Amino acid sequence: QLSEDVEQTENSTDEREGEMEVHDDVSSVILPDGELGATTPSLRFSKTCLKNVFSVILLFMYLLLMAVAVFLVYQTISDFREKLKHPVMSVTYKEVSLYDAPGIAFYPGKARLLSCKHHYYDHIPPLINPGQPGDIECTTQRINYTDPFTNQTMKYALVVQGPRDVKKKELVFLQFYLNETDQDFSAIDYLLFSSFQEFVNSPEKAKFMKDCESSYSSWKFSGGFRTWVKMSLVKTKEEDGSETVEFKQETSVVNYIDQRTKPRSDQLFFVVFEWKDPFIQTVQDIITANPWNTIALLCGIFLALFKAADFAKLSVKWMIKIRKRHLKRSHQVVNHIS
Repeated sequence: QLSEDVEQTENSTDEREGEMEVHDDVSSVILPDGELGATTPSLRFSKTCLKNVFSVILLFMYLLLMAVAVFLVYQTISDFREKLKHPVMSVTYKEVSLYDAPGIAFYPGKARLLSCKHHYYDHIPPLINPGQPGDIECTTQRINYTDPFTNQTMKYALVVQGPRDVKKKELVFLQFYLNETDQDFSAIDYLLFSSFQEFVNSPEKAKFMKDCESSYSSWKFSGGFRTWVKMSLVKTKEEDGSETVEFKQETSVVNYIDQRTKPRSDQLFFVVFEWKDPFIQTVQDIITANPWNTIALLCGIFLALFKAADFAKLSVKWMIKIRKRHLKRSHQVVNHIS
């Protein structure tokens, strides 16, 4: 459109030049040469000068816009590559009323399980006969398998079904007994894994326990204390779409006052497992760089860049034509005066 307007302006200017030449011929007959040279050329020169200055300023503005557009393109591409290299960790929480009962694998060694019960609303009644066998109301299974790290040592594990009902504050209370020990301190190792039902349904329970021991961390609780374990579940989604599960736990230890009459050399172990809260934490890496937004932004920047280049090209052509027109007029005036 600008080029068409320039051409129309040129045509109208040529027509006006023709008319002005006719008027100049007429005025040359009527007016003296000195008066013609003093009025018309100076006025034309001032208008042409203003047009040239305005065109130069406009050209520099276009060049500045092009430089800004090039910088935005570089910055957008750099930000996109940086976001691809550094994904953002997203953490979401899902509230549940029932957990999938976890599996608690104990490695008691020479210790013996005396009692195991499920209690609710954080109420644990006092022990009637501590150190004596009691009721085992928990679902338990015993399993032997080879150590996954040495492949030579046989390990014995007692697997117990963990709590499920988080709204009723279900907990599992266990008591172990160890008659003697050859160590300076006595402790029992335990391992938490995500689903006790998966362990029950597994056709190869030994392999299942070896995989769990390779994937999960193990902890200890000591004798002569009541250890409170509050669990929370964390699920992590990997880049390949797989999902891993791990436990976070808060442990508090309360001293157990042994009120048995006779002095004993044996050790009693007490441990409580319960859920910390009804929220399952899900962790996932998210790439904040959206390729479609980046492509749309680059398209807009390139469009503005090409438009600015087009405007600059037309401005240069306009300046060249104005310059030629000015030289033509100057040549005509010189010829007329001569």
